Amino acid sequence: MGIAMWQDITFLVPYGKRKPGGTMPRRSEFRITGRAVDSLRVEKKDAVFWDRDLPGFGVRVHATGRKVYVVQSRGPTGLQRVSLGGCGDLSAAEARKRGAAVIDRIKRGEDPFPAPPAPTVAALAERYLRVHVAAHCRPRTAGLYRLALERHVLPALGGKAVDEVTQEDAAALHRRLRDTPWMANAAIGILSRMYRLAAAWGLAAPGRDPCRSVRRYPERARERFLTPEEFRRLGRALREAEADGSVWPPAVAAIRLLLLTGCRKNEILTLRWDDVDRTAGELRLGDAKSGPRMAPLTPPLLKVLDDIPRTADNPWVIAGRKPGARLRELAHHWRRIAARAGLDGVRVHDLRHSYASRALALGESLSMIGRLLGHARVATTARYAHLARDAEREAAGRIGDSIGVHVARRTAAAPKAGAA
Repeated sequence: MGIAMWQDITFLVPYGKRKPGGTMPRRSEFRITGRAVDSLRVEKKDAVFWDRDLPGFGVRVHATGRKVYVVQSRGPTGLQRVSLGGCGDLSAAEARKRGAAVIDRIKRGEDPFPAPPAPTVAALAERYLRVHVAAHCRPRTAGLYRLALERHVLPALGGKAVDEVTQEDAAALHRRLRDTPWMANAAIGILSRMYRLAAAWGLAAPGRDPCRSVRRYPERARERFLTPEEFRRLGRALREAEADGSVWPPAVAAIRLLLLTGCRKNEILTLRWDDVDRTAGELRLGDAKSGPRMAPLTPPLLKVLDDIPRTADNPWVIAGRKPGARLRELAHHWRRIAARAGLDGVRVHDLRHSYASRALALGESLSMIGRLLGHARVATTARYAHLARDAEREAAGRIGDSIGVHVARRTAAAPKAGAA
């Protein structure tokens, strides 16, 4: 239908001439569909084309070509006309559905566009886990975040609106977890990051963080280093467990690889045979915490790898009990080995600390140890600085003893017994 024909139809109503308290548009024979809206044109003045099936639902067409869905209806306070949105932003079906709801609210005397309910902390947490954590965190970290939220943050604050949570609420949550300082600090840290993202998503005012004034509890780092005697006992326990079959053989191999590389547990448990690059002399560690990295293949490491049985249907270096699967957890096997070696209170992760301790004792620098351990930040390696100072004192003592026999003042000999 051309422009001239549209001008002759009675349902074309100039938009600007309708005033509150005016009359409703006359009945139309035009049905608003996507194709019909695309064909609408006006030459000089803006006009509204009303829908035949939903009275009060129309399309305003500007002389510039812009088109907007509108509704007009009478309520207790008189006639109201409001815009629903641009035709490029809404489909005809979406606009019709939205228009019917707005018309109903106008007739009942309600706000045509009521403000959406304020998002709750629970809704923010769901979005945080789905949008941010799933995309940027490793599975184990994501699991820890979900645990902290589900066990601690949401039971306390999940039902509150995001803008209702106060500094007192955050401080009370922190105090309730004071018996576990690490979890208390983690819960507050996660909540704080959620609020920073909420501001970026338009769900909270910029700079609003109820956790800002919460003072974190001091955390005591657990660092346990094996002594040379403990290394010997551990090696003996591994050989005995291997000989009598009391521990799953791949678990024994995994512990040896941890001892020889200083790797994190998952870096070894997720190692594939394809990651063992004998030509380059490297292990490719794809599950590293700070991103993929390489670890040198040393002769002792190669010996352990050569002793591990390899099957064609299993790509994993540390095989699980099911065909084609990898070993998922080492804790149970480690407890047996540690008990056999008399290593009370030693965790699997302490093998990594012990690797760093032995490297420092052999004179390696902190920067070199950081590279070997795959630390992304120098500050992470700095936790071993006190060990470096101990090594320096021991070295200085050995050097001083060596030089001292030649240059130090000799103590006067004690007089012989009975001398006059």
